[in-house]
Amino acid sequence: MKLFLSKTLLLCLFISTHAAASDLIMARSTLSFSEAMTNLQVSLKEHGYTVARVQRIDVGLTGMGYKTDMYRIVFVGKADEIKYLVNKYPQMIPYMPPKVSVFAEGGDTLLVTANPSLFAHMVDDEKDKVIFERWESDVYSVFDDFRRAE
Repeated sequence: MKLFLSKTLLLCLFISTHAAASDLIMARSTLSFSEAMTNLQVSLKEHGYTVARVQRIDVGLTGMGYKTDMYRIVFVGKADEIKYLVNKYPQMIPYMPPKVSVFAEGGDTLLVTANPSLFAHMVDDEKDKVIFERWESDVYSVFDDFRRAE
């Protein structure tokens, strides 16, 4: 039950009120948690993204009785694109930078993120919507790298 609740907590971090579970992108690997974190960061860098911050959320979980240290939220993006988007569309501030949840489950490590295309409805300009299409393509590519790294 605790495992289910922790997964639900992580998923809720990324789902807006309009999103559904089908709007999540997930990847599973048998890499250890530390190998998975390294692999994710290398692939993100190779795709031109910067890791802005890695946040441990296990402190809050252990405070609620969970026994784990293998939950992270990775804040990632391209600074110039994020700055452009939040300056032009201030309503996007709470959603930026994009986040990837990384957590261990049994012998596997999972990545979960909201599909970047979810944010396209928040922008008016069609050329700006292309940013989210590219981000979506990049997420699939990074997650494929993650799966193949086993």
